[in-house]
Amino acid sequence: MGEVLDNQYIVYELGSERYAINISEVYEIIKMQKITPIYNNNKPFLEGVINIRGIIVPVINFHKRFGFNNYSKTKFTRIVVVKTRDEMISVIVDKIVKVMKFNDIQSASEMVAGIDGSYCDGIGVTEEGVISILNIDKVLYE
Repeated sequence: MGEVLDNQYIVYELGSERYAINISEVYEIIKMQKITPIYNNNKPFLEGVINIRGIIVPVINFHKRFGFNNYSKTKFTRIVVVKTRDEMISVIVDKIVKVMKFNDIQSASEMVAGIDGSYCDGIGVTEEGVISILNIDKVLYE
């Protein structure tokens, strides 16, 4: 069963670009909610924390993480909760587009869709264009 999921990705938007996360890393997707700020926070991209059924989960703003200045919350804004390194972390995205498989995944170049290519596992090629596949571990911990 895991083999089928390994090739599926959640595609989401940040600004005008599309990115993907492997579905096996996604715990759940929720609507935007009130985020409790963390005081003495030395990471500008860490928005704060949310409570998900009794679990306190940090919230990362991908716009700030990648240095994009065009963040504004809309009715489509979602929080994607991922499980990585045995902990849950959530990220803010502008919009969930769809779940899809990529028939062709190519290696990432140095810069991909405005972000450092080292954060990407590859580029998914689709009929609609290319989608950067993020390595969530590298984005959150490097």
